[in-house]
Amino acid sequence: MTRRDSLRRLSILMATVLIDMIGFSMVLTQLPFYAERFGAKASTVGLLIAIFALAQLASAPLWGRFSDRYGRRPAILCGLAASALAFVLFGLANSLRLLFVTRFVQGFGGGTIGVVQAYVSDSSTSENRAQGLAWVTAAASAGVMVGPKLGSLAFGYGPSAPGFLAAGFCLLNLAFAWKWLPESRPAADRERDAEHAEPTLLLQAIIRILRTPKAQISTLMTIYALGMLAFMSLNGILVLYLKHTFGLTERTIGDIYFYIAGMAFIMRAALLGPIVRRFGEVRTLRLGALCVALGLLTIPLATNLLTLYLVALFIPIGTSLLFPTTTSMVSKYAKKQETGQTLGVQQAFGGLSRLSGPIWATAVYEFSNTAPFFITGVLMLLVFIYTFRVKPRARKPQAEAEPVAAR
Repeated sequence: MTRRDSLRRLSILMATVLIDMIGFSMVLTQLPFYAERFGAKASTVGLLIAIFALAQLASAPLWGRFSDRYGRRPAILCGLAASALAFVLFGLANSLRLLFVTRFVQGFGGGTIGVVQAYVSDSSTSENRAQGLAWVTAAASAGVMVGPKLGSLAFGYGPSAPGFLAAGFCLLNLAFAWKWLPESRPAADRERDAEHAEPTLLLQAIIRILRTPKAQISTLMTIYALGMLAFMSLNGILVLYLKHTFGLTERTIGDIYFYIAGMAFIMRAALLGPIVRRFGEVRTLRLGALCVALGLLTIPLATNLLTLYLVALFIPIGTSLLFPTTTSMVSKYAKKQETGQTLGVQQAFGGLSRLSGPIWATAVYEFSNTAPFFITGVLMLLVFIYTFRVKPRARKPQAEAEPVAAR
């Protein structure tokens, strides 16, 4: 594949991810307000966020295996269709029960995140993979930047408007991807890889990771999972914290998300590549873990919106350095024919974090609105120390690359 073809594929994928994340974030930032109007407590909000993770956890490895055998494109298109249905249901929601159904359907469609990462892996070289992942996650950050603001504006037309507008974006995205998104793995390659792939079941792949905790790929997946646990714990309580502490509403919550996601977009689109080239992937992920820790520990110390805006910068900087770099390194340990499944396994571990983070954080939030920040901040300091177990990986031919779990 030429560099031009690679850039063309990645640009189309970036557009797809951008539109998808606009709809996703429009709904996510409005969700706690909707839930509280239906009488939900903070812990119930955590369950609403977690049900998405449960569906994503169950579906991500299946989507990964599906994409390895039948192609990345069909999996991505199916995920978009499920998301469109979920947004329509959100617009129609008039009870907590329907909100839970909405989140489950959306999580099922969101299980294709590992497929998107595998698509990047297919369309880039080993040396440029971190940059490719950064570009795609930059597009996601741009969507998260715009989506909450659009959600706040749409709310002015009624509580149903954000959901229906998100559904419209998703259907437009589905049509765009159907027309322009090419398959990243030719049928001949899929058939050849299927013949040589080890018949490894998902559960076996996960067990192999757990049995080899000192292997580099296991260490990287642990870092990813713990980092995601801290980040999703923050996501579970942030809107509630901003509402109860600083008085933000459905109409104003989009402003701070626009600011935070804007910094994440700048980091991933413009700065991550040069940082990785200058310091290497290992040092980059270490710096990312440290920045996330600093952000979590200082957010509850902010006394006004100005100081909140300043300390909140650590979060997008840290996550932009940590997650794309970790995913890039994980993909380099996978066999080529198992890339989708390997990233699906990573998403399975990340899914456990997405599931448990909002649940425990919102439960603790009901007793102390600052304790979850300090607990996760300390956790990320420990993760930062743990990252020193990661060593730079010597280059080796793809045929010698390690499988889903290290040999």
